[in-house]
Amino acid sequence: MKKALSFALSALMTLTMVGCGAGSSKKSDSDFQYITDKGKMIVGITDYAPMDYKDDDGNWTGFDAEFAQAVGKKMGVDVEFMEINWDNKFLELNAKSIDCVWNGMTITEEVTKNTSCSKAYVKNEQVVVMKSDKISSFKDAESMKTLKFCAESGSAGESAAKDAGFDVTAVSAQSDALMEVASGSVDACVIDGTMAAAMTGEGTSYTDLASSIVLTTEEYGVGFRKDSDMTEKFNTYMDELKADGTLTDLAEKYELSLAD
Repeated sequence: MKKALSFALSALMTLTMVGCGAGSSKKSDSDFQYITDKGKMIVGITDYAPMDYKDDDGNWTGFDAEFAQAVGKKMGVDVEFMEINWDNKFLELNAKSIDCVWNGMTITEEVTKNTSCSKAYVKNEQVVVMKSDKISSFKDAESMKTLKFCAESGSAGESAAKDAGFDVTAVSAQSDALMEVASGSVDACVIDGTMAAAMTGEGTSYTDLASSIVLTTEEYGVGFRKDSDMTEKFNTYMDELKADGTLTDLAEKYELSLAD
């Protein structure tokens, strides 16, 4: 009788533990729950105006930064920005060092393979940037194949440059690519049109640089972990922020074009 009672109690405890374990597993499968439980969403970014850059007080601002803050408010969580090596964005995401990659990220096959990507939110182009007094000498990609280029490692710009057959050197960030062109160490770079518009020409730090030809057109998305329930949540929040005019106002402020 004692053995039977002991066996019954043991079985009951096992079932209870399995039940608790199943509940915990289900909860941990929800990225939304994971983020809301810790009370903050960690956003992986690079220094990339006008999407993410630091203001005069050292705080992150820009279209994506303000967009992220608006989504964080809807979720009831704080938003923390973490500057990452763009080449390691998927590793950082899977290691949970960050909760999403949100930094003017072009929606590519590589992105959709490695993340659960949101709907597109902004239109963009990959453009060639060079010294403004050199632009008239190079009318198309074919004429530029003798030039030395640089582009951010792992970026859509690097892919576009390679596809065009350019001699391209990888650098750590798009901002570094502009610096290399300005210093004369390379002839040109390939970066996002959004950044080129914000960072080159009159009234910027690179007054003698300008955009040349467009290599590719594209759209930006936000990358969450594979199979994450945050993607659907984000898409809903984005639709709400479009409907109430928040994204339209941000697009006008930062001179961007929203995706359809």
